[in-house]
Amino acid sequence: MRLISHGICSVGAATILLLPLSAIADSASKNQEIAERFAKCDTNKDGKLTPEETKGCMPRIYDHFSYIDSEKKGYLTVAQIQQAAR
Repeated sequence: MRLISHGICSVGAATILLLPLSAIADSASKNQEIAERFAKCDTNKDGKLTPEETKGCMPRIYDHFSYIDSEKKGYLTVAQIQQAAR
């Protein structure tokens, strides 16, 4: 398999278009930003955000809390927020 820097992968006779590498870098950057904001908002440092912790700190997450918390646990993890951002 040969990977070319502009996001095309050639496998034998087949060519597959991949995400542009800039999109991958943007995703990693966005995940890092989310993790940093999550850490600032997690006031009790338990690795979970409650609606109260998101209210003033991450208002868009607060507005969509019940949607992101699809399992209705009453808290969100950084992975859940990163997934929702995708």
